[in-house]
Amino acid sequence: MQALTVIETAGLPAVQQHDIEARLRDHAAYTADALSENTRRAIRADTAVFSAWCSRNGREMLPATPETVADFVDDVSTTRAPATTRRYISSVAHLHNAAGLADPTKATRVKARMKAAAKKAGTRQKQARGITEHDVIRILDRLSDSLLDLRDRALLMVARDMFARRGELVSLNVEDLDVDPKHGDATVLLRRSKTDQMGEGTECLLAADTVRALRAWMDAAGITDGALFRSLKHKRTGGRLNDRDVARAFKRIAALAGIDATDISGHSCRVGAAQDLSAMGGTLTEMQQRGRWKSATMPARYSEKQAVRRGRLAEHFATRQLGV
Repeated sequence: MQALTVIETAGLPAVQQHDIEARLRDHAAYTADALSENTRRAIRADTAVFSAWCSRNGREMLPATPETVADFVDDVSTTRAPATTRRYISSVAHLHNAAGLADPTKATRVKARMKAAAKKAGTRQKQARGITEHDVIRILDRLSDSLLDLRDRALLMVARDMFARRGELVSLNVEDLDVDPKHGDATVLLRRSKTDQMGEGTECLLAADTVRALRAWMDAAGITDGALFRSLKHKRTGGRLNDRDVARAFKRIAALAGIDATDISGHSCRVGAAQDLSAMGGTLTEMQQRGRWKSATMPARYSEKQAVRRGRLAEHFATRQLGV
């Protein structure tokens, strides 16, 4: 049951409670290697939110009725983005399926409440601010040769070159690097990603200046094997960074450069790299392949401002003179 640690079954009859707990233990065991750590963490967090809401409101969590889930949607959608509410409901569905119970989220009333909440709030998600190449220049100009700055410089440049998700960044090992001594660039093997749960692996290219930044960090930190990006405490290296550390690092160096870090996230380099590629005339297919997106939806969202500035209409607007 470790993957679903906040299940409340105490109010159920003893036999039913035992059966459900057994199903959850079985489910946790056979999905341990099938679900990514990020997915398991999201399910735990979402289930905790639902559990706390049910406790506060005197509702049964497992099994939950469609009325309970619908009321939960009404409540949380007033303070949460539509995407967050959808994720909560997905985790509630996962929980019931794992326990071998009927899925209350499929009920018509729940779907209706979800649709109404999305319509009221609007379905457009708030987007992380992209760290573009222009931002990178500003940031690099402000970084020193301190161990922390050496690490975050390398983290920034690797993230940009790889169009990396934060989880992909922290998974990298020294052994994944293959430096070309002739050209100074390198390939790095991304062993597993959100869209490659089977671990087939993807090779990504790192520019020569990124490799130099990596070398500077590794030499200063004394890293010769194992985790490429590590925590620092009292100027000494610790364990592997986690994905939350990546967001904190990007916010810190953005603020150093005078960039508003409010909307900077662990995916800001990924967003900015897509925006830069779009501005250079890159196609959605190129962005999708480079960033390992399953569909073109997200790169299209990230690069829409750059995209509308290309084409015949944009060229016409640039030269139009109406005498106004």
